[in-house]
Amino acid sequence: MAKKLYVGSLSYDTNDESLKNAFSKAGAVTSATVVVDRMSGRSRGFGFVEMSSDEEADKAIEMWNGKDLDGRRVTVNEARPMTDRPARGGGGGGGFRNRY
Repeated sequence: MAKKLYVGSLSYDTNDESLKNAFSKAGAVTSATVVVDRMSGRSRGFGFVEMSSDEEADKAIEMWNGKDLDGRRVTVNEARPMTDRPARGGGGGGGFRNRY
């Protein structure tokens, strides 16, 4: 069974391919994604790696957690499942409009 890992404190230079290459040293990588900001297209400094087995995922955590990747000391642990988040508050109203 595949296990998804959270990778934090990534360098802004790290991309999907370099993340996959680094983690493939621990085993077969099913997917590797660096999360990017929609507006700027720049890395948000974290990503996710899915390993093909639990054993390889555990090996990847041991191999990379607290270690240097692209000049940054990364944090690696098992990703938590997404939970339902509360709805965001209502939007802001418009400003005062002078009718004169």
